Amino acid sequence: MRPKDPLHPESDGLVKAGRLGTRLTDTPQAEELFDILLEAPGLRVERIVSTGQVTPEGAWFDQDWDEFVLLVSGAARLLIEGETQDRQLKPGDWLLLPAHCRHRVIWTQEFPPTVWLAIHYQGADAGGESRP
Repeated sequence: MRPKDPLHPESDGLVKAGRLGTRLTDTPQAEELFDILLEAPGLRVERIVSTGQVTPEGAWFDQDWDEFVLLVSGAARLLIEGETQDRQLKPGDWLLLPAHCRHRVIWTQEFPPTVWLAIHYQGADAGGESRP
């Protein structure tokens, strides 16, 4: 019998269930933790756990797919290209970032960790060429 996946402790085959608040660290990590919760053609749902990580100076995310992102816990600041002020995010805040909306994470809370739920999907204009 396979050990249970800590993100999906209630999974039994057909039905998947889990908790976004599992496997959290109480110390900063060198890199963010990415857990894919669901993946299908044109769709990826992932949990991201940040402990102080930021986008490197001068770098921007510029994705070929749309992204819906929800801040589940912790706190973060995000800068969108062309905006003069960063967006301060707290639990429950969400953003819908269309494809090629250049953005960068400029701060994440270390403890308790910042937990994101990100839904990457092909928008109507994407043409299905790139996979999230």
